[in-house]
Amino acid sequence: MSPRLTIGLEAFVESEFKKYRDARLLVLCNQASVDRHLSHASTLLTDEALGLEIAGFLGPQHGIRGEKQDNMVESPDSRDEATGVHVTSLYSATRTIPESMVDSFDVIVVDLQDVGTRIYTFAYTMANCMRVAARFGKKVVVLDRPNPVNGIDIEGNLLEEAWTSFVGQFPICTRHGMTMGELARMFNEAFRIGCDLSVVPLEGWSRSSYWSDLSRPWVAPSPNIPTAAAAMVFPGTVHFEGTAVSEGRGTTQPFEQVGAPYIAGEALASRLNERRLGGVHFRACVFEPSYQKMAGQACEGVFIHVTDERELNAFEAGITTLWSIAQMYPEKFEWKQPPYEYEHDRMPIDLISGTPRVRTMIEESAPLEEFLRTAEEDVAEFVKLRAHHLLY
Repeated sequence: MSPRLTIGLEAFVESEFKKYRDARLLVLCNQASVDRHLSHASTLLTDEALGLEIAGFLGPQHGIRGEKQDNMVESPDSRDEATGVHVTSLYSATRTIPESMVDSFDVIVVDLQDVGTRIYTFAYTMANCMRVAARFGKKVVVLDRPNPVNGIDIEGNLLEEAWTSFVGQFPICTRHGMTMGELARMFNEAFRIGCDLSVVPLEGWSRSSYWSDLSRPWVAPSPNIPTAAAAMVFPGTVHFEGTAVSEGRGTTQPFEQVGAPYIAGEALASRLNERRLGGVHFRACVFEPSYQKMAGQACEGVFIHVTDERELNAFEAGITTLWSIAQMYPEKFEWKQPPYEYEHDRMPIDLISGTPRVRTMIEESAPLEEFLRTAEEDVAEFVKLRAHHLLY
């Protein structure tokens, strides 16, 4: 284990907890909320030696223990078997703390591992908790964790206001290069949530670090990000959730491979490798999902091998793959239809990409390069915004 890195949970348990001995705490966490010894936040924070009053746990998408596999599978309220503490699900029809609970707690403690991509519900579950705190005079404490795909590189377009949803509430780039604590600061200040916010910061973390630099075991923050390699390519391949092409769900390596029964894998891999994108090699592959899209069907496509994570632009690699499949198979390529993450009218690809521009580019056979150029302009704009909210 890296002796240099101390995450927010560890700092809280070591000393910060003393500030909250007279408060009633709600704790938003999941299976990846562990310390360097893989001890879970629920165990650490309910230790009698700390003397904390835990009013309840809050569970994000997939549940407090990561038990729910797929999207749009809600978690019911429950009692955590390990600790006996009540769990309120925040992945349900409302996706926020019920008003009936506000008299039962004073502080919301957030300890969630993000994956560094805008299209991920944990940051917005945190934002919804912050809104409740602002409305009812509660405090939010975010226990910070590293961005696993580094805190420097930014990729992809800005979300447009008309396309906000539970997978994107604010105008940030696809790969944002921020920690959860930094996102909380930006949500609170730039986007004016205005709650009483404290961040327990990381100690010894370098913005240039990838997960592979941290000497810490990876605990999947959600079931379909089983490895740090999946998080690395996710800013690009997540867009396949908005198509009828499989993003590899139902296999052991989701988001690292994409395909469909009609694709010729060798031809697609050759076309993509000819573009000589940095830090990546496309290998023809075949996989058979056990559930979700094309369950039980052999899908040909490509496996995305990251050859140099510091050279990789995952957003470009994913969008280029999507655009290439649509160009090669215009009669067979299809978009996924609603519903998607509680949205029943708008196209999933528009919600995922935060803009209709990806869909219209493909439907109109517009040049890929023009869209990528405008995305770079968005990155330059976002760099200026996020600079005011960085902690490291």
